[in-house]
Amino acid sequence: MTNDLFGSPGSAVPTAGLDRDGYQPLAARLRPQSLSEFAGQIHLLGPGKPLRQAIENNQLHSMIFWGPPGVGKTTLARIAAHNVQAHFVQISAVLSGVKEIRLAVAEARQHKVDGSDTVLFVDEVHRFNKSQQDAFLPYVEDGTVIFIGATTENPSFELNNALLSRSRVYKLRSLEPVEIETVLSRALAHPTSDVVLEPDCLSLIAQSADGDARRALNLLELASDLAPEGEDGRVINASILEEVLQASLRRFDKGGDIFYDQISALHKAVRGSAPDAALYWFCRMLDGGCDPLYIARRVVRMASEDIGNADPRALTLALDAWQVQERLGSPEGELTIAQAIVYMACAAKSNAVYAAYTAARADVAEGHSTEVPLHLRNAPTELMREMEHGADYRYAHDEEGGFAAGENYFPETHKSARYYWPVDRGLEKKIGEKLQYLRDLDKNSTIRRYD
Repeated sequence: MTNDLFGSPGSAVPTAGLDRDGYQPLAARLRPQSLSEFAGQIHLLGPGKPLRQAIENNQLHSMIFWGPPGVGKTTLARIAAHNVQAHFVQISAVLSGVKEIRLAVAEARQHKVDGSDTVLFVDEVHRFNKSQQDAFLPYVEDGTVIFIGATTENPSFELNNALLSRSRVYKLRSLEPVEIETVLSRALAHPTSDVVLEPDCLSLIAQSADGDARRALNLLELASDLAPEGEDGRVINASILEEVLQASLRRFDKGGDIFYDQISALHKAVRGSAPDAALYWFCRMLDGGCDPLYIARRVVRMASEDIGNADPRALTLALDAWQVQERLGSPEGELTIAQAIVYMACAAKSNAVYAAYTAARADVAEGHSTEVPLHLRNAPTELMREMEHGADYRYAHDEEGGFAAGENYFPETHKSARYYWPVDRGLEKKIGEKLQYLRDLDKNSTIRRYD
Protein backbone atom coordinates (compact mmCIF):
# COMPACT_ATOMS: atom_id res chain seq x y z
CA MET A 1 0.00 0.00 0.00
CA THR A 2 1.73 3.15 -1.18
CA ASN A 3 -0.55 5.53 0.72
CA ASP A 4 -2.55 5.22 3.90
CA LEU A 5 -5.87 6.23 2.34
CA PHE A 6 -7.81 6.26 5.60
CA GLY A 7 -6.27 8.00 8.57
CA SER A 8 -6.94 7.23 12.20
CA PRO A 9 -10.35 8.35 13.48
CA GLY A 10 -10.29 12.08 14.00
CA SER A 11 -6.99 12.61 12.13
CA ALA A 12 -6.84 15.49 9.68
CA VAL A 13 -4.49 13.99 7.13
CA PRO A 14 -3.46 10.49 6.11
CA THR A 15 -0.05 9.06 6.84
CA ALA A 16 1.79 9.37 3.55
CA GLY A 17 4.56 7.31 2.01
CA LEU A 18 5.71 3.78 2.80
CA ASP A 19 6.21 4.23 6.53
CA ARG A 20 4.20 1.42 8.16
CA ASP A 21 5.18 2.12 11.77
CA GLY A 22 2.08 2.03 13.92
CA TYR A 23 -0.01 0.75 11.02
CA GLN A 24 -3.44 -0.60 11.86
CA PRO A 25 -5.92 -2.28 9.50
CA LEU A 26 -8.72 -0.09 8.25
CA ALA A 27 -11.25 -1.96 10.38
CA ALA A 28 -9.34 -1.01 13.53
CA ARG A 29 -8.85 2.62 12.51
CA LEU A 30 -12.52 3.14 11.70
CA ARG A 31 -13.86 1.33 14.74
CA PRO A 32 -17.16 3.00 15.82
CA GLN A 33 -16.85 5.15 18.91
CA SER A 34 -20.54 5.32 19.89
CA LEU A 35 -23.80 3.43 19.57
CA SER A 36 -24.93 5.89 16.90
CA GLU A 37 -22.04 4.77 14.69
CA PHE A 38 -22.52 1.06 15.38
CA ALA A 39 -24.01 -0.91 12.48
CA GLY A 40 -26.44 -3.79 12.91
CA GLN A 41 -27.69 -5.71 15.96
CA ILE A 42 -30.95 -3.77 16.09
CA HIS A 43 -32.49 -6.68 18.01
CA LEU A 44 -30.11 -5.83 20.87
CA LEU A 45 -29.44 -2.12 20.41
CA GLY A 46 -32.70 -0.76 19.06
CA PRO A 47 -34.66 1.80 21.08
CA GLY A 48 -35.86 0.32 24.36
CA LYS A 49 -33.87 -2.91 24.03
CA PRO A 50 -32.35 -4.14 27.32
CA LEU A 51 -28.70 -4.03 26.22
CA ARG A 52 -29.00 -0.49 24.89
CA GLN A 53 -30.73 0.61 28.08
CA ALA A 54 -28.03 -1.01 30.22
CA ILE A 55 -25.31 0.85 28.31
CA GLU A 56 -27.08 4.20 28.19
CA ASN A 57 -28.18 4.04 31.84
CA ASN A 58 -24.70 3.12 33.14
CA GLN A 59 -25.95 -0.23 34.40
CA LEU A 60 -23.46 -2.63 32.89
CA HIS A 61 -23.51 -6.24 34.03
CA SER A 62 -21.33 -9.23 33.22
CA MET A 63 -22.20 -10.55 29.78
CA ILE A 64 -21.21 -12.83 26.94
CA PHE A 65 -21.29 -11.64 23.31
CA TRP A 66 -21.84 -14.68 21.11
CA GLY A 67 -21.68 -14.32 17.35
CA PRO A 68 -19.69 -14.90 14.16
CA PRO A 69 -16.52 -12.96 13.34
CA GLY A 70 -16.72 -9.33 12.29
CA VAL A 71 -20.11 -8.40 13.78
CA GLY A 72 -18.81 -5.97 16.39
CA LYS A 73 -18.28 -7.92 19.62
CA THR A 74 -15.06 -6.12 20.59
CA THR A 75 -16.33 -2.75 19.39
CA LEU A 76 -19.54 -3.08 21.37
CA ALA A 77 -17.57 -3.93 24.51
CA ARG A 78 -15.39 -0.85 24.03
CA ILE A 79 -18.41 1.40 23.45
CA ALA A 80 -20.10 0.01 26.56
CA ALA A 81 -17.02 0.66 28.70
CA HIS A 82 -16.56 4.16 27.29
CA ASN A 83 -20.21 5.02 27.79
CA VAL A 84 -20.09 4.21 31.52
CA GLN A 85 -16.63 5.82 31.84
CA ALA A 86 -15.07 2.52 32.90
CA HIS A 87 -11.46 1.51 32.38
CA PHE A 88 -11.18 -1.01 29.53
CA VAL A 89 -8.81 -3.97 29.83
CA GLN A 90 -8.65 -6.46 26.97
CA ILE A 91 -7.01 -9.88 26.99
CA SER A 92 -7.16 -12.70 24.47
CA ALA A 93 -7.79 -16.26 25.57
CA VAL A 94 -5.55 -17.39 22.71
CA LEU A 95 -2.50 -15.53 24.03
CA SER A 96 -3.21 -15.20 27.75
CA GLY A 97 -3.37 -17.40 30.81
CA VAL A 98 -3.99 -17.17 34.54
CA LYS A 99 -1.00 -14.84 34.90
CA GLU A 100 -2.57 -12.27 32.56
CA ILE A 101 -5.90 -12.63 34.35
CA ARG A 102 -4.22 -11.80 37.67
CA LEU A 103 -2.44 -8.79 36.18
CA ALA A 104 -5.77 -7.53 34.77
CA VAL A 105 -7.43 -8.01 38.16
CA ALA A 106 -4.61 -6.14 39.90
CA GLU A 107 -5.06 -3.28 37.46
CA ALA A 108 -8.82 -3.30 38.10
CA ARG A 109 -8.28 -3.18 41.86
CA GLN A 110 -6.09 -0.10 41.49
CA HIS A 111 -8.76 1.64 39.43
CA LYS A 112 -11.34 0.63 42.03
CA VAL A 113 -9.30 2.46 44.65
CA ASP A 114 -9.38 5.51 42.38
CA GLY A 115 -13.16 5.23 42.12
CA SER A 116 -13.36 3.81 38.60
CA ASP A 117 -14.96 0.63 37.35
CA THR A 118 -13.12 -1.74 35.02
CA VAL A 119 -14.53 -3.67 32.10
CA LEU A 120 -12.46 -6.82 31.60
CA PHE A 121 -12.99 -7.94 28.02
CA VAL A 122 -11.88 -11.48 27.17
CA ASP A 123 -11.77 -12.21 23.45
CA GLU A 124 -12.41 -15.81 22.38
CA VAL A 125 -13.20 -16.71 25.96
CA HIS A 126 -14.14 -20.25 24.90
CA ARG A 127 -10.42 -20.92 24.41
CA PHE A 128 -9.86 -20.76 28.18
CA ASN A 129 -9.97 -24.09 30.00
CA LYS A 130 -12.11 -24.74 33.08
CA SER A 131 -9.53 -23.59 35.62
CA GLN A 132 -8.85 -20.40 33.67
CA GLN A 133 -12.56 -19.63 33.45
CA ASP A 134 -12.96 -20.33 37.17
CA ALA A 135 -10.23 -17.76 37.86
CA PHE A 136 -12.64 -14.96 36.88
CA LEU A 137 -15.44 -15.93 39.23
CA PRO A 138 -14.32 -14.36 42.54
CA TYR A 139 -13.64 -11.01 40.85
CA VAL A 140 -16.90 -11.05 38.93
CA GLU A 141 -18.82 -11.82 42.11
CA ASP A 142 -17.17 -9.17 44.28
CA GLY A 143 -17.48 -6.48 41.62
CA THR A 144 -13.77 -6.01 41.01
CA VAL A 145 -14.44 -6.28 37.27
CA ILE A 146 -17.39 -6.09 34.93
CA PHE A 147 -16.77 -9.17 32.83
CA ILE A 148 -17.52 -9.19 29.08
CA GLY A 149 -16.56 -12.27 27.10
CA ALA A 150 -16.67 -12.71 23.32
CA THR A 151 -17.05 -16.06 21.63
CA THR A 152 -17.87 -17.49 18.23
CA GLU A 153 -18.88 -20.79 19.82
CA ASN A 154 -22.06 -21.78 21.59
CA PRO A 155 -21.54 -20.77 25.24
CA SER A 156 -23.77 -23.63 26.40
CA PHE A 157 -21.10 -26.07 25.27
CA GLU A 158 -17.89 -24.09 25.71
CA LEU A 159 -18.26 -22.13 28.95
CA ASN A 160 -18.54 -23.30 32.54
CA ASN A 161 -21.99 -23.25 34.07
CA ALA A 162 -20.65 -21.17 36.94
CA LEU A 163 -19.48 -18.44 34.57
CA LEU A 164 -22.65 -18.64 32.47
CA SER A 165 -24.86 -18.30 35.55
CA ARG A 166 -23.16 -15.01 36.41
CA SER A 167 -23.36 -13.54 32.91
CA ARG A 168 -26.10 -12.70 30.45
CA VAL A 169 -25.65 -14.05 26.94
CA TYR A 170 -26.35 -11.76 23.97
CA LYS A 171 -26.48 -13.36 20.51
CA LEU A 172 -25.06 -11.12 17.80
CA ARG A 173 -26.11 -11.79 14.22
CA SER A 174 -24.27 -11.63 10.91
CA LEU A 175 -24.69 -8.23 9.32
CA GLU A 176 -27.08 -7.82 6.43
CA PRO A 177 -25.60 -6.52 3.11
CA VAL A 178 -27.33 -3.16 3.60
CA GLU A 179 -25.67 -2.84 7.01
CA ILE A 180 -22.29 -3.72 5.48
CA GLU A 181 -22.89 -1.02 2.87
CA THR A 182 -23.41 1.48 5.69
CA VAL A 183 -20.03 0.52 7.18
CA LEU A 184 -18.32 0.84 3.78
CA SER A 185 -19.99 4.17 3.01
CA ARG A 186 -18.75 5.51 6.33
CA ALA A 187 -15.21 4.50 5.38
CA LEU A 188 -15.49 6.09 1.96
CA ALA A 189 -16.82 9.30 3.51
CA HIS A 190 -13.88 9.58 5.89
CA PRO A 191 -12.14 12.97 5.43
CA THR A 192 -8.85 11.32 4.47
CA SER A 193 -10.31 8.90 1.93
CA ASP A 194 -9.66 9.43 -1.77
CA VAL A 195 -11.18 6.10 -2.86
CA VAL A 196 -13.91 6.05 -5.50
CA LEU A 197 -16.09 2.99 -6.20
CA GLU A 198 -17.61 2.41 -9.61
CA PRO A 199 -21.36 1.56 -9.69
CA ASP A 200 -22.33 -1.79 -8.14
CA CYS A 201 -18.91 -2.26 -6.50
CA LEU A 202 -20.23 -1.25 -3.09
CA SER A 203 -22.94 -3.91 -3.14
CA LEU A 204 -20.48 -6.47 -4.53
CA ILE A 205 -18.11 -5.98 -1.58
CA ALA A 206 -21.04 -6.07 0.84
CA GLN A 207 -22.30 -9.35 -0.59
CA SER A 208 -18.82 -10.88 -0.67
CA ALA A 209 -18.16 -9.99 2.97
CA ASP A 210 -20.73 -12.60 4.03
CA GLY A 211 -22.00 -10.66 7.03
CA ASP A 212 -18.53 -9.72 8.34
CA ALA A 213 -17.87 -5.97 8.58
CA ARG A 214 -14.17 -6.45 9.29
CA ARG A 215 -13.83 -8.58 6.19
CA ALA A 216 -15.66 -5.96 4.11
CA LEU A 217 -13.25 -3.22 5.22
CA ASN A 218 -10.26 -5.47 4.59
CA LEU A 219 -11.53 -6.15 1.07
CA LEU A 220 -11.96 -2.42 0.51
CA GLU A 221 -8.44 -1.76 1.73
CA LEU A 222 -6.96 -4.50 -0.47
CA ALA A 223 -8.82 -3.16 -3.48
CA SER A 224 -7.56 0.35 -2.75
CA ASP A 225 -3.99 -0.99 -2.84
CA LEU A 226 -4.55 -2.14 -6.42
CA ALA A 227 -6.62 0.82 -7.59
CA PRO A 228 -4.92 3.24 -10.01
CA GLU A 229 -4.86 6.96 -9.35
CA GLY A 230 -7.52 8.89 -11.25
CA GLU A 231 -8.55 12.51 -11.42
CA ASP A 232 -10.95 12.02 -8.52
CA GLY A 233 -8.76 9.61 -6.52
CA ARG A 234 -8.17 5.86 -6.50
CA VAL A 235 -10.85 4.21 -8.61
CA ILE A 236 -11.97 0.69 -7.68
CA ASN A 237 -13.73 -1.04 -10.56
CA ALA A 238 -15.22 -4.48 -11.11
CA SER A 239 -12.02 -5.99 -12.52
CA ILE A 240 -10.01 -4.93 -9.46
CA LEU A 241 -12.64 -6.38 -7.16
CA GLU A 242 -12.68 -9.62 -9.12
CA GLU A 243 -8.96 -9.95 -8.54
CA VAL A 244 -9.34 -9.27 -4.82
CA LEU A 245 -12.28 -11.61 -4.41
CA GLN A 246 -10.92 -14.46 -6.51
CA ALA A 247 -9.46 -16.38 -3.58
CA SER A 248 -12.10 -15.31 -1.10
CA LEU A 249 -14.30 -18.03 0.42
CA ARG A 250 -17.63 -17.66 2.15
CA ARG A 251 -17.53 -18.13 5.88
CA PHE A 252 -17.48 -21.79 6.92
CA ASP A 253 -16.01 -22.46 10.34
CA LYS A 254 -15.04 -26.13 10.32
CA GLY A 255 -15.88 -27.64 13.67
CA GLY A 256 -17.59 -24.48 14.91
CA ASP A 257 -21.18 -23.33 15.23
CA ILE A 258 -21.49 -22.23 11.60
CA PHE A 259 -20.37 -25.69 10.47
CA TYR A 260 -22.99 -27.45 12.56
CA ASP A 261 -25.67 -24.91 11.70
CA GLN A 262 -25.19 -25.55 7.99
CA ILE A 263 -25.21 -29.35 8.21
CA SER A 264 -28.29 -29.01 10.42
CA ALA A 265 -29.96 -26.85 7.76
CA LEU A 266 -29.11 -29.44 5.07
CA HIS A 267 -30.51 -32.28 7.17
CA LYS A 268 -33.70 -30.39 7.97
CA ALA A 269 -34.21 -29.45 4.31
CA VAL A 270 -34.00 -33.13 3.30
CA ARG A 271 -36.34 -34.10 6.12
CA GLY A 272 -38.72 -31.33 5.09
CA SER A 273 -38.85 -32.53 1.45
CA ALA A 274 -37.26 -29.33 0.13
CA PRO A 275 -34.76 -30.42 -2.57
CA ASP A 276 -33.85 -26.89 -3.66
CA ALA A 277 -33.02 -25.75 -0.14
CA ALA A 278 -31.10 -28.98 0.47
CA LEU A 279 -28.99 -28.34 -2.63
CA TYR A 280 -28.36 -24.76 -1.51
CA TRP A 281 -26.94 -25.80 1.85
CA PHE A 282 -24.96 -28.62 0.22
CA CYS A 283 -23.33 -26.12 -2.14
CA ARG A 284 -22.76 -23.63 0.70
CA MET A 285 -20.80 -26.28 2.59
CA LEU A 286 -18.76 -27.25 -0.46
CA ASP A 287 -18.12 -23.59 -1.25
CA GLY A 288 -16.78 -23.10 2.26
CA GLY A 289 -14.33 -25.99 1.98
CA CYS A 290 -16.21 -28.80 3.73
CA ASP A 291 -14.92 -32.31 2.96
CA PRO A 292 -17.51 -33.97 0.66
CA LEU A 293 -16.88 -37.29 2.40
CA TYR A 294 -18.16 -35.80 5.65
CA ILE A 295 -21.36 -34.71 3.90
CA ALA A 296 -21.67 -38.16 2.26
CA ARG A 297 -21.51 -39.82 5.67
CA ARG A 298 -24.20 -37.53 7.03
CA VAL A 299 -26.38 -38.20 3.98
CA VAL A 300 -26.25 -41.92 4.82
CA ARG A 301 -27.47 -41.04 8.30
CA MET A 302 -30.35 -39.05 6.82
CA ALA A 303 -31.36 -42.01 4.66
CA SER A 304 -31.87 -44.22 7.71
CA GLU A 305 -33.11 -41.64 10.18
CA ASP A 306 -35.66 -39.77 8.08
CA ILE A 307 -36.59 -42.08 5.20
CA GLY A 308 -35.96 -45.59 6.46
CA ASN A 309 -38.27 -48.27 5.15
CA ALA A 310 -40.58 -45.77 3.48
CA ASP A 311 -38.07 -45.94 0.62
CA PRO A 312 -35.11 -48.27 1.28
CA ARG A 313 -33.58 -47.25 -2.06
CA ALA A 314 -32.48 -43.99 -0.45
CA LEU A 315 -29.90 -45.79 1.69
CA THR A 316 -28.51 -47.63 -1.33
CA LEU A 317 -28.25 -44.40 -3.30
CA ALA A 318 -26.53 -42.63 -0.38
CA LEU A 319 -23.98 -45.43 -0.03
CA ASP A 320 -23.36 -45.44 -3.78
CA ALA A 321 -22.74 -41.67 -3.71
CA TRP A 322 -20.28 -42.08 -0.84
CA GLN A 323 -18.44 -44.77 -2.78
CA VAL A 324 -18.27 -42.65 -5.95
CA GLN A 325 -16.83 -39.75 -3.94
CA GLU A 326 -14.17 -42.07 -2.47
CA ARG A 327 -13.26 -43.64 -5.83
CA LEU A 328 -13.53 -40.73 -8.26
CA GLY A 329 -13.29 -37.63 -6.10
CA SER A 330 -14.29 -34.24 -7.47
CA PRO A 331 -16.39 -33.26 -9.40
CA GLU A 332 -18.07 -36.61 -10.09
CA GLY A 333 -18.42 -37.43 -6.41
CA GLU A 334 -20.13 -34.17 -5.48
CA LEU A 335 -22.62 -34.64 -8.32
CA THR A 336 -23.61 -38.10 -7.07
CA ILE A 337 -24.00 -36.77 -3.53
CA ALA A 338 -26.24 -34.05 -4.94
CA GLN A 339 -28.26 -36.75 -6.73
CA ALA A 340 -28.70 -38.66 -3.48
CA ILE A 341 -29.71 -35.48 -1.62
CA VAL A 342 -32.34 -34.56 -4.20
CA TYR A 343 -33.75 -38.10 -4.29
CA MET A 344 -33.96 -38.26 -0.52
CA ALA A 345 -35.61 -34.84 -0.27
CA CYS A 346 -38.28 -36.02 -2.71
CA ALA A 347 -38.71 -39.51 -1.18
CA ALA A 348 -41.44 -40.62 1.21
CA LYS A 349 -40.37 -39.94 4.79
CA SER A 350 -40.45 -42.13 7.86
CA ASN A 351 -38.56 -42.00 11.13
CA ALA A 352 -40.30 -45.17 12.36
CA VAL A 353 -37.12 -47.28 12.32
CA TYR A 354 -35.15 -44.54 14.08
CA ALA A 355 -37.87 -44.17 16.71
CA ALA A 356 -38.12 -47.95 17.15
CA TYR A 357 -34.35 -48.31 17.53
CA THR A 358 -34.25 -45.49 20.08
CA ALA A 359 -37.14 -46.96 22.07
CA ALA A 360 -35.63 -50.45 22.05
CA ARG A 361 -32.26 -49.15 23.24
CA ALA A 362 -33.93 -47.22 26.05
CA ASP A 363 -35.94 -50.30 27.06
CA VAL A 364 -32.83 -52.47 27.17
CA ALA A 365 -30.82 -49.84 29.07
CA GLU A 366 -33.48 -49.53 31.76
CA GLY A 367 -34.21 -53.24 32.16
CA HIS A 368 -32.44 -56.29 33.57
CA SER A 369 -30.54 -58.97 31.67
CA THR A 370 -33.60 -61.11 31.02
CA GLU A 371 -32.73 -64.67 30.01
CA VAL A 372 -33.46 -65.96 26.54
CA PRO A 373 -36.60 -68.18 26.64
CA LEU A 374 -35.81 -71.90 26.38
CA HIS A 375 -37.65 -72.36 23.08
CA LEU A 376 -35.43 -69.70 21.42
CA ARG A 377 -32.11 -71.05 22.68
CA ASN A 378 -29.62 -72.82 20.47
CA ALA A 379 -29.23 -76.58 21.08
CA PRO A 380 -26.15 -77.88 19.23
CA THR A 381 -25.30 -80.56 21.87
CA GLU A 382 -27.14 -83.42 23.53
CA LEU A 383 -26.68 -81.84 26.95
CA MET A 384 -28.39 -78.65 25.77
CA ARG A 385 -31.25 -80.62 24.31
CA GLU A 386 -31.62 -82.47 27.61
CA MET A 387 -31.85 -79.07 29.29
CA GLU A 388 -34.75 -78.31 26.89
CA HIS A 389 -32.90 -75.71 24.87
CA GLY A 390 -34.95 -75.23 21.72
CA ALA A 391 -37.83 -77.33 23.07
CA ASP A 392 -41.18 -76.60 21.37
CA TYR A 393 -39.59 -74.20 18.94
CA ARG A 394 -41.78 -73.83 15.87
CA TYR A 395 -39.88 -73.64 12.61
CA ALA A 396 -41.69 -70.89 10.69
CA HIS A 397 -40.97 -72.41 7.26
CA ASP A 398 -42.91 -75.51 8.22
CA GLU A 399 -45.97 -73.51 9.24
CA GLU A 400 -48.82 -72.48 6.96
CA GLY A 401 -47.87 -69.37 5.02
CA GLY A 402 -44.35 -69.50 6.49
CA PHE A 403 -45.61 -67.88 9.71
CA ALA A 404 -45.91 -69.47 13.16
CA ALA A 405 -49.09 -67.75 14.32
CA GLY A 406 -49.25 -67.28 18.09
CA GLU A 407 -45.50 -67.66 18.58
CA ASN A 408 -43.64 -65.09 20.68
CA TYR A 409 -39.98 -64.14 20.27
CA PHE A 410 -39.68 -61.90 23.34
CA PRO A 411 -38.94 -62.87 26.94
CA GLU A 412 -42.22 -63.32 28.81
CA THR A 413 -41.66 -60.01 30.59
CA HIS A 414 -41.79 -58.21 27.23
CA LYS A 415 -44.40 -60.26 25.43
CA SER A 416 -46.53 -57.21 24.55
CA ALA A 417 -43.70 -54.80 23.72
CA ARG A 418 -43.88 -52.89 20.45
CA TYR A 419 -41.34 -50.41 19.13
CA TYR A 420 -41.84 -50.26 15.37
CA TRP A 421 -44.86 -48.31 14.14
CA PRO A 422 -44.70 -47.99 10.34
CA VAL A 423 -46.02 -44.75 8.88
CA ASP A 424 -48.77 -44.57 6.29
CA ARG A 425 -46.38 -43.49 3.51
CA GLY A 426 -44.28 -45.12 0.81
CA LEU A 427 -43.29 -48.76 1.16
CA GLU A 428 -43.89 -48.59 4.90
CA LYS A 429 -47.62 -48.36 4.25
CA LYS A 430 -47.49 -51.89 2.82
CA ILE A 431 -45.17 -53.02 5.62
CA GLY A 432 -47.68 -51.75 8.16
CA GLU A 433 -50.52 -53.57 6.41
CA LYS A 434 -48.57 -56.84 6.45
CA LEU A 435 -47.62 -56.50 10.11
CA GLN A 436 -51.24 -55.88 11.01
CA TYR A 437 -52.26 -58.99 9.06
CA LEU A 438 -49.68 -61.07 10.95
CA ARG A 439 -50.80 -59.64 14.29
CA ASP A 440 -54.36 -60.62 13.46
CA LEU A 441 -53.15 -64.16 12.79
CA ASP A 442 -51.40 -64.15 16.18
CA LYS A 443 -54.53 -62.89 17.89
CA ASN A 444 -56.77 -65.52 16.33
CA SER A 445 -54.37 -68.47 16.73
CA THR A 446 -55.34 -71.32 19.02
CA ILE A 447 -51.65 -71.84 19.78
CA ARG A 448 -50.52 -68.96 21.94
CA ARG A 449 -47.11 -68.62 23.60
CA TYR A 450 -47.29 -66.87 27.02
CA ASP A 451 -51.11 -66.81 26.80
